[in-house]
Amino acid sequence: MSVACREINFDGIIGPSHNYAGLSLGNLASASHAGDASFPRAAALQGLAKMRHNLALGLAQGFLLPLPRPNARFLAAIGADGSKDRRLLAAAWSASSMWTANAATVSPAADCADGRCHLTAANLVTMPHRAQEWPDTVRQLRLAFADAAHFAVHDAVPPCFGDEGAANHMRMGVAHAEPGLEIFVYGTSGGAFPARQHEQASRAVARLHGLDPARTLFVEQNPEAIAAGAFHNDVVAVANERVLFTHEQAFADPEGTYAAIRQRLPEAEIVVVPASAVSLANAIKSYLFNAQLLTLPGGEMALVIPLEAWEHPRVRAWLDAMLAGNGPIRQVLPVDVRQSMANGGGPACLRLRVVADPAHVDPRFLLDEARAERIAAVIAALWPEQIDPADLGRESLAATVIAARAALLEELDLARLA
Repeated sequence: MSVACREINFDGIIGPSHNYAGLSLGNLASASHAGDASFPRAAALQGLAKMRHNLALGLAQGFLLPLPRPNARFLAAIGADGSKDRRLLAAAWSASSMWTANAATVSPAADCADGRCHLTAANLVTMPHRAQEWPDTVRQLRLAFADAAHFAVHDAVPPCFGDEGAANHMRMGVAHAEPGLEIFVYGTSGGAFPARQHEQASRAVARLHGLDPARTLFVEQNPEAIAAGAFHNDVVAVANERVLFTHEQAFADPEGTYAAIRQRLPEAEIVVVPASAVSLANAIKSYLFNAQLLTLPGGEMALVIPLEAWEHPRVRAWLDAMLAGNGPIRQVLPVDVRQSMANGGGPACLRLRVVADPAHVDPRFLLDEARAERIAAVIAALWPEQIDPADLGRESLAATVIAARAALLEELDLARLA
């Protein structure tokens, strides 16, 4: 892998149809805010502010664009165009592609047999409002990562193999650019909520990417975590380079999981938050683990968390104790993404991690301050200020949403994605 390879976080720009429809079964935040008024302009500006925050830390930052909404093709495909069914209508308006952690599973070139970075779009088949995303996601990924000498972009795994949700995937290693250990966390069905990622779908991705079985793990998520609202594993665990930051109830067999990681990566440092300090319920409510665990340019690690975690008394007490110690995570950086959080997605949901040389990525998808200013200007001028549940389906709002996205595409010279 090129010495110029580094981790690039591609955040999803929150789309102009951002609304609270409560479509995500098992996502407690989404369900609890169903029917509330949403604020797309504020949401998108909050997401952009997080990107700029990380850019200011000296990190490489990219973005992915909102997908076409309302999705008339989705409604037509199920014979629902003209339907008054509110849930089908809401699905066609969903802005859930903003959570790009679920855009694709990404394996860096150092892990793949052909020496290219592989990306497989997530089929997200468990949830109708998300299962419609992957064809448009692939179009965008194939534009952003068009250099076939360095990238391979795959269609989604066929749904007969189960959900490939991507956010359950983690990667560890001594450094981003070095060969790493890829960890696929799968769920099993049978609980109150559906498991969002399945073992066979994960194994299909590993085969597509040409991963070395000796450096690939398949680990079961704790059914108790799924039942408690950890709809994806990134709600209860996050990894970065040699560090795994996890709740003690994240995995079905935690000790076995830690031992398997250490066997393959002796340098691994596993930071376990005990339930006695932060309960599973409090971890999920605060989204402590749905954080960005990042390596700063100076080499130390920082945890970018939502304000909700920083303001939670039990979580804050544990974080303060962690920072007072001599652990691998040296900074905790709170950010305001409240609009995304209310719909069930924290800082980690909003980003897709890609290890690559930025010189090989289409520059139109890379963020700098000048491009951030241009994006902010379009959002401030054209994103709806507020969407009420009754607004979904209104032709006037549809025209506003479509025009706003088209203006952003034009501003960024990406109109071919219209």
